[in-house]
Amino acid sequence: MSKLVPPHGGKGLVKCLLEGAEREAELKKAEGLKTIDISDRAKGDLIMMGIGGFSPLNGFMGRADWKGVCEKFLMADGTFWPIPVTLDTNDEDVKEGDEIALKAKDGIIYATMKVTEKFEMTEADKKWECENVYKGHGEDSADDKFWEVAMEDHPGVKMVMAQGKYNLAGTVKVLSEGNYAERFPGVYLTPEQIRAEMEKRGWSNVAALQLRNPMHRSHEFLAKIAVEVCDGVVIHSLIGNLKPGDIPGAVRVKCIQTLIENYFVKENVINAGYPLDMRYAGPREGLLHATFRQNYGINNMLIGRDHAGVGDFYGLFEAQEIFDRIPYTTEEERCNVEPGKALLCKPMKIDWTFYCYKCDGMASMRTCPHGKEDRVILSGTKLRKGLSEGTPIPDHFGREEVLDILRDYYANLTEKVEVKMQKAASGADMK
Repeated sequence: MSKLVPPHGGKGLVKCLLEGAEREAELKKAEGLKTIDISDRAKGDLIMMGIGGFSPLNGFMGRADWKGVCEKFLMADGTFWPIPVTLDTNDEDVKEGDEIALKAKDGIIYATMKVTEKFEMTEADKKWECENVYKGHGEDSADDKFWEVAMEDHPGVKMVMAQGKYNLAGTVKVLSEGNYAERFPGVYLTPEQIRAEMEKRGWSNVAALQLRNPMHRSHEFLAKIAVEVCDGVVIHSLIGNLKPGDIPGAVRVKCIQTLIENYFVKENVINAGYPLDMRYAGPREGLLHATFRQNYGINNMLIGRDHAGVGDFYGLFEAQEIFDRIPYTTEEERCNVEPGKALLCKPMKIDWTFYCYKCDGMASMRTCPHGKEDRVILSGTKLRKGLSEGTPIPDHFGREEVLDILRDYYANLTEKVEVKMQKAASGADMK
């Protein structure tokens, strides 16, 4: 009997990936099906459904699920889910009842799907989704400012507004995991593989550290806090697509491995990656990170300052606070809901962390009594901005071994993207 947290949804790991003869037969069948081009985001969603990372989902959401998730964090059957997982198209000819093949930009057929529902997404529908899912409590989300700023500066909002006229719903048969295993050997790990490794190590109380930026001293500090109070930590980095200016997965993975080799007890850490694209949904994405981490056997999600944030759309700790207002948070609610439908992965809420010269080490607002002038404000955005502009990186910002890797990456870039500095990254809001 496993001591790890069960997969979300109460149905075990729901894996839609076909293998062997069944996969070969479906691939042959796909050659004769109508083909729909899909986005990179949808490709990542399909792979996660394939490997069980999105359990209990076995396909793209219909209108009832889409509406319930946007409005109440709940699918139509009452299962918690924080962000819509939908498939868009402009194809007028696809009909309900059709079987279709789903092809990504790399030319690979990633899945077949039986279309059970086709529903129109008007501009008003898309705006409603954005206002429910992507709008936060930061100054850029103010009612008189959100739409003025979002279409320019919020990649998640721009992604939704650029979607096709229709959403297609239906169960999928996944045919490919792409080339993640080849590109990230030993790091791209499925929920089954991570669960097996944690079982082998005897872990039952595990934390995940979400990464989309290079690992700086605050990230290292968070991971070590988790190691102190849990059996171990999974440093789980996004290896799908990011926005322009972010640092690619291969570079970040190399940085993480260098840190583990030099500054961690290796037996207490797993370095892994997952194949999603970033949605930049701030607090809602923090919830998504916790939801699919539960499928990987992880019961604690590290949530620090401005988790999954972008610009100044979200409050500094809004991604922590949202865990307190989702459905099924109280013991009474969990007792009255069908088993499996509540989120079981809990947040580990960590205050603003930094290096303090007077403390002579890493600290947080809860442990350091000194002023802002004594602190090195650490953030991935600030690090990327400094490296991209060639400005000196402050002492204690990152480990020199990691900074050397990043400097080499930036030195070989032929085209650089301007990195905008938001308040959260600059430390302007620190008291």
